[in-house]
Parts: sequence; structure tokens; C-alpha cells
Amino acid sequence: MTKRLAEAPYPELSSESGFSGNRLERRSEKRSENSTREALQDERAHLYLLQEGRVLLKHDEEIFDAVFAPGELYDLAVDLAEAVLLGFQPDETPVLAAYCGTDKEELPAHVKAIDLRSVFVQGLVPPDKLGAIAQASALVSWNRTHRFCSRCGHESRMTDGGYKRICPSCQGMHFPRTDPVVIMLAVTPDGEKCLLGRSPHFAEGSYSCLAGFVEPGETIENAVRRETAEESGITVGKVAYYASQPWPFPHTLMIGCLAEAETTEIKLDEELEDCRWFGRADVRKMLDNSHPDGLRTPPHGAIASLLIRSWAWEEEKDDA
Repeated sequence: MTKRLAEAPYPELSSESGFSGNRLERRSEKRSENSTREALQDERAHLYLLQEGRVLLKHDEEIFDAVFAPGELYDLAVDLAEAVLLGFQPDETPVLAAYCGTDKEELPAHVKAIDLRSVFVQGLVPPDKLGAIAQASALVSWNRTHRFCSRCGHESRMTDGGYKRICPSCQGMHFPRTDPVVIMLAVTPDGEKCLLGRSPHFAEGSYSCLAGFVEPGETIENAVRRETAEESGITVGKVAYYASQPWPFPHTLMIGCLAEAETTEIKLDEELEDCRWFGRADVRKMLDNSHPDGLRTPPHGAIASLLIRSWAWEEEKDDA
């Protein structure tokens, strides 16, 4: 175990993925019933504002800013009583998040509601703020969709800065959820080809790693084997963890793995539109958008892209 720790990269590979750059100090041990109220009383406090799958950005020509001061909310439908406390910056500035109910078509001229995927792909905010937005989106979404106790149906109340909901009727306690998803790059035993597929909802020509939710009572490795077999008919043996990525759609943790295929005959599942084995030469062209058939991979920063790039340029890394 000590040897494995010694060989582990630091900073870890997960730090290269989008939404992973959150630098806030969460201070979970200090959360209390009054955490949010006390944070909002700090004159330095600022907030991220979320809508359904969107984040509000102030803009001045090409400059975007996701941070709002409480005093900037006067013309926005924001319920600060339902704000969540994300954490603190090193200078003690409290950072919160809240839902904005103003219709996106009725926002002030200097404010836009932009979907999270576009904010990520276009790099509209710095990495540390993108990571905080992922945290904000997950927490705000969970609190909005879990307002009623799952035990007795009574309306619950938020506490601990939005990290807990308590039912006043049955005293049931509820905590934010994170949905684990395995995303894996299967390679042939000789390491010369990788397995990529595309779902019907993908952009034209886009291929990515296979992925699926981890089911209750299932290890990460077995989830990789099951999902690969279900979607492609490929049997997988060895599985190795690579990196992870927060994915706020709405509160998912992507667990990236490499897998060694034991078979190569593809039996396409109805979930996929196509699934193929690709050699390194093809994949490298896909990565730099020069493939003659217009094929491409997910955007840089997506964990699928990290997995694919790691394999595609593996030989050069080994030679170095």
C-alpha cells in the first residue's frame, strides 16, 4: 500500500478535469442551523445564482462574472432563506448559492442565464469558480427536489447550511445525494485499440467512453464490467481507477476507469447508436479535430477526454 501511495500522482489526475477546481474551504464541522444566516450578515458575502440547469452570469461585452453580492439581488426573484452555504475563501469571505426564480427572458440586460455545459465548454468562468458552481448546482437542485420528507411526506426544513433537511413531523433527517457513475475506456489486450461509442443524443460525429450508473451493492469494478457488457457485449477483466470528476447534471460523480477487454466482438445495445474499436492514429485525429470523417471526442476537460488522451498518447509518455 505504501508503494502505491508513493507512486500516486500529485496533484492527482482528477485535478485536470472540468468542475474539479473548487478551492473553497467547506468547514463541514462548523455547519449549524444558523450557518447561512450568519454568512449572509457578512458584508463580504457573495452568491452564485442557479436556475434549472443554468447559472446566472453578469456580463460586460465578453467578460462574464458569476459572483453576485446580496445588494445586487434587488431586481431578481431570489429567496435567501433557501440559500446554501458553500464554504469560505481563504480570506474568510463566505460563499453561498441560491435559486433565482426570475424567468430567463425577464432578466436584467446585463445578466444572462447560461446552461452549465456551455459555461464549461466555452470556459466562461475560471476553473475555481466552475468547481464552486458545480457544488452550488448540486446543492441547490437537491434542496429544491427534496422539500418533502420521504418517510412521512411532511415538508422538511433546511439546516446545516443546506447540507441537511429535517422533518419537523417525524424528525427524519435527509442528506444531499451524489450519484456515482462509472465511465470507462476499454482497450484490447495488446493495448492497440480502444472502445468508443455514441448515443443518439450526442452531437453528430462525436464518440466517447461508455458509462453507466453504479447500482446498489456493486463495486466500481463490477459496474465497469456490467455496463461494458450490457452496452457493447464486450467482456472486461482487469479494471483500474484513473480519475474522477464532479458532474453537476444534476449531482453526479463520474468515476473514470481503464479496463482490459477479454473479447472484441461488439454486440450493440439499443442504448447506443454505434460502438467501434479505434486505433491510436484515428483517435489522435479525432482529438485534434482532423479526422477525415469528421469524427471527434468530448471537449477537453471532460473526464472522457482525459481517459482517451491518456491512452492515445501513452506511447510518447512511456518513451519520455
